[in-house]
Amino acid sequence: MPESAISPFVPRAELDWRLHRLRAALAATSPEWQLAAVMHPVNLYYLTGAMPNGVLLIPRDGEAVLFARRAYSRALEESAFPDIRPMRSFRDAAAILGSMPATIHIEREAVPVAHLERFAKYFPAQEFAGLDRAMGSARAVKSAFELELMTRCGAIHRQVFEETAPQLLRYGMSEAEFATDVLAAMLTAGHDGVCRIAMFGGELFMGSVCFGENSLVANPFDGPDGVRGLGPGVPLFGSRERRLRPGDLVFMDCGCCVAGYHTDKTVVYSCGEPTAAVRAAQARCVAVQDAAAALLRPGVLASAVYERTVGVLEEGFGDHFMGYGGQGVRFLGHGIGLQIDELPVLAKGFDVPLEANMTIALEPKKGLPGIGMVGIEDTFVVTSDGGRSLTGGLAGLRVVEP
Repeated sequence: MPESAISPFVPRAELDWRLHRLRAALAATSPEWQLAAVMHPVNLYYLTGAMPNGVLLIPRDGEAVLFARRAYSRALEESAFPDIRPMRSFRDAAAILGSMPATIHIEREAVPVAHLERFAKYFPAQEFAGLDRAMGSARAVKSAFELELMTRCGAIHRQVFEETAPQLLRYGMSEAEFATDVLAAMLTAGHDGVCRIAMFGGELFMGSVCFGENSLVANPFDGPDGVRGLGPGVPLFGSRERRLRPGDLVFMDCGCCVAGYHTDKTVVYSCGEPTAAVRAAQARCVAVQDAAAALLRPGVLASAVYERTVGVLEEGFGDHFMGYGGQGVRFLGHGIGLQIDELPVLAKGFDVPLEANMTIALEPKKGLPGIGMVGIEDTFVVTSDGGRSLTGGLAGLRVVEP
């Protein structure tokens, strides 16, 4: 059963700290900013502790106001934010402005054009600048409150993936059957059942659960894994047709969520003794993760973590590394929190220094033709001693006999 419930209500002091971080990030990226308008539900939750349909107006000089069109009464019940007001349309929100600023910062990556047009009808600014990078920077560093939730999430991930999942395998079961059993175990242990991603048009239902070569099938999600999934209309979860056979690799890359906060983890099991080549590839991926985790320290550039691990891979190993065939990705890890894919990104050119209490998923993986994907993924906290794993660490290639 789940551990004792964590309070889902975000304390007022926490909200004040988050808003201060966003203001500071805006000042750093856009020194002349005048007004920010936050509309994405996840960002509204981050800044107010509630998820209404509405807008949070944050003026450069003045107090922020949350306007809720739907679920106003619920926002009052759930949020410690000091100023929450009802609205019927954006007209009500615009009425509090003495004058319209020339520039308004919005979430350009997330707000649809039609929604922006409705907003611009009453907020006719000359320019709608991007708020996304400042918001991402603010959310990248986690508070003690957030780390508590992610620690609980990571414990569920470790327990189910490292202890429970191998006991659920049986020859002849489909990927979808195995994924269903794993998901049930995660939900029983306290997983919220939702996995949120920021990628435009992206969907994530639990993650990838694959037997053998199915982990190499091209995946529209921006990650190194492949997945056959339920079919062309839902290339997610696991196939109902592909069944477990002796000699298969079992590949699981899934998210877990507690109170809106995620961890990410990948494990690989072998149904029977793997070849020496498979073991060697898995061991090399683990070595890459270990080297990268040791570099997760404040002040180290995100790009340096990538260059000092992926950039020094021996000739030949890079083939099908971080993706099979033409679907390779150009990063080693990614920030994680209220969404699976957050800042920072461990990639070439991302010359941003890491900060203490950033949370990062490291996922070195390699595709093996005709066999499947090997590798590892765990979620780490940046500390002065290097990355501290929140999700355990099943380093080896565990052999199971279903």
